[in-house]
Amino acid sequence: MTALEGAHVRLRPVRSDEYRTVFAWYADPDLVSPFDRYVTDTYDSFVRSVETADGDPASLAPRFVIERTDAPGAIGAVGYYQGHPVLEYLDTWYLLADPAARGKGYGREAVGLLVGHLFETHRIERVGAVCDVDNLPSARLVEGLGFRREGTLARALFHHGRWHDVYVYGVTRAAWSARGRPA
Repeated sequence: MTALEGAHVRLRPVRSDEYRTVFAWYADPDLVSPFDRYVTDTYDSFVRSVETADGDPASLAPRFVIERTDAPGAIGAVGYYQGHPVLEYLDTWYLLADPAARGKGYGREAVGLLVGHLFETHRIERVGAVCDVDNLPSARLVEGLGFRREGTLARALFHHGRWHDVYVYGVTRAAWSARGRPA
């Protein structure tokens, strides 16, 4: 898998020397659980999932780490997965693990690079994203990239002891191409 280069961020495969760092992000309830399920995995199963993700369209493993172009070191991760066993689209996910990197446009650029890559490398007509209705930064991120809110799934995600509604977003290949601007 190749690296994807943007103006401020680069997406590149997770290196084996970063597995522990990225696994620690997944195992940190303060990073993961505010707007998503907090489910720990074993380190060994995490490594297997990263190493086999290319052959598994349903994998939730990170496909790329995010790093700034002006400073080495991973600040987050992005991924994609087959969102439905019959429908032909891919859903994206993203995590900026470094709180100091948030709110600077790195996540937006990273997701934009990923979406462009997915349209270039997959025979799909739609890329989607879902986010907890309370996760306003995530909603702003995808809306700023041209994703359209397609609906709300009521009580679709359980975490923090209660059910949460999630927004469903999507962008079609034609809408992505018509944007006329880089991510």
